[in-house]
This record gives sequence, structure tokens and C-alpha cells, in this order.
Amino acid sequence: MLNRRHLRIKVLQTLYAFSQREDKDFLWAKKELFKAIDQMYELYVSLLLLLPELKDKAEHRIEENKKKMLPKDEDINPNMKFFDNQIIKILEESAELRHQSENLKANWMGDEKQELIRKMYNHIRESEVYFEFMNNEKSGFEEDKAFMVQLFKTEIANFPLLYDFLEEKSVYWIDDIDLACAMVIKTIKSFQPVDESEEETQQNSILPLYKPHDDEKEFITDLLRQTIGLRDENLQIIDELTQNWELDRIAKMDVLLMELAITEMVTFSNIPTKVTLNEYIEISKFYSTPKSNVFINGVLDKAISKLESQGKINKMGRGLMQ
Repeated sequence: MLNRRHLRIKVLQTLYAFSQREDKDFLWAKKELFKAIDQMYELYVSLLLLLPELKDKAEHRIEENKKKMLPKDEDINPNMKFFDNQIIKILEESAELRHQSENLKANWMGDEKQELIRKMYNHIRESEVYFEFMNNEKSGFEEDKAFMVQLFKTEIANFPLLYDFLEEKSVYWIDDIDLACAMVIKTIKSFQPVDESEEETQQNSILPLYKPHDDEKEFITDLLRQTIGLRDENLQIIDELTQNWELDRIAKMDVLLMELAITEMVTFSNIPTKVTLNEYIEISKFYSTPKSNVFINGVLDKAISKLESQGKINKMGRGLMQ
């Protein structure tokens, strides 16, 4: 599921796209924001669906080997350990995964996608982790789970052709791949054996998009709206605090990060100022220039002092009162 940092990054990306448009409109920006978040979740669902697809490729190979003119013993009596993996079975039988797949139109249908999966399966069969799993004497649910986690980490998540494919499909997915893979691994690790007589349990659910009981959608909508609405005021603050720099000479991403941070500190009374500052400094390390975090930190420190002296930063709640 998305945490607050991931959500802030999505707002940042949306603001960057928004800043490139001449016909600027909040409703367009909001639509793009939630579209990007849905696409991230689509990536997570798609990666989960890869595992049953790989099983299908294994089944196809088994059937083709049985049809050989002179089949060997291993063709007639194949090793079914991968095919019978209990983690894949849970995913195959997951009504929730099926529902999300249909809702997001996430699937691996089509010749291009199937060719990618075929190449991935062939790559997996040549891997050390696959060889060890197929040839050891261990069995059981925990063995299946440990293998699937290791296989996903080493062979699937790092498969070069998968990265090429994702980069072509969405400009956001290369940024999202690490988070989506982490969510897949967390999902697999959470699975527990299911009694054959019982229906799918909540225990084996896939992750939700947002944290339960948190107003995350409201948070990002307000952050986006308020940052757009306070843009002129925030730019004036940044301009005043960077007197040795012309505003148009500062990297656009640095300016957007500072706009977001100032907006969050002023608007969200329940988020500690230090948390906001640290979050945007960390984000700047990945989304701006190498020295940006030092520059942004310095400007925001001055902004905090200025805004606090003007009574514009007011925190409410336990442990947040100034």
C-alpha cells in the first residue's frame, strides 16, 4: 500500500506535469493525480498476475514434452514442483485479485505480453534459484513461499526485458517499479496455508491501495489543491529567501518541492513541521540535483522561521502544540 512519501511523490509528479500546461486547471491535475496512482496499483496487480502466467507456460512446456516422438522419462513423469506451488494457487484462486484485475484492466493478454512471459519463463528455468528449488528434497507451504519470494526478488523483478516493457507502457512505471515489487514481496510473505474446505480468508488478501482508516485521498487532494492555490504566495516567499538567485534560475523540481513543503507546513496542522521538512529533503535526493537537498533544506529552514514568526504555522494535536 502507498505510504505518505509515495503519495507526496505522486503529487510532485502531477504538479510538474501541471506546470508544463498552458491551460492550467485543478480538475485536470486531480484527474491526472489519481490516474497515476491507479496506474501504480495496476502495476502491482500485474506483477502478481505474472506468477499464474508463468505457471501456464510451465504447463504448456509439460504438455509439449509429452507429445515428443521419443519422450524421455522426465517428459512422461515431469517434476511438478513449480506447477504445484501453493503461492501460485492462492493467487489463481484469489477473487480479490481477479476483481482488481478486471477493474483496472490489468492482464497479460496479447502476443507481445505473452512473448515477454515466455522469455521470462525460459530465463527462470536457467536460474540457480529455480534449479535448487526443483531438485532439493524439501516440500511444503513455507518452502513454496520462500522459493517464490527469492524467485521474484532475483529473477522476475530484475529481468531486463520487463523493465524495457514497462518503460514503453507508462512513463510512471519505472519510478513505481521498486514500490510495486516491494508490495508483491510483502503480499507473498503474508500468505498462510488455506484449508481446502474453507473459502479464501482475509489473511490471504492482496494489499489495498491506501492504508485502511486513513484519509489519504483527502490528504493528496488537499495538498494538490492548496499548493496550486497558494502558488503565487509561495513563490514570493521562495524569491525573498533566495535573494542571490533569480527564481527562474532555480531548478523547477527544487521550486516545486519547496512549494509543496511550505504548503504542507502551513495547511496541515496535524503534521509536525519536522516530518514535512524531512520528507521533502528525502524526496529531493531522488528527484532533483545532487546538491539540491542542502539548498532546499537551507531555504525551508528560513521559511519555517519566517512563517512561524508571522503566526502562519500552527500545529494542533497531541505533541504538536508550539
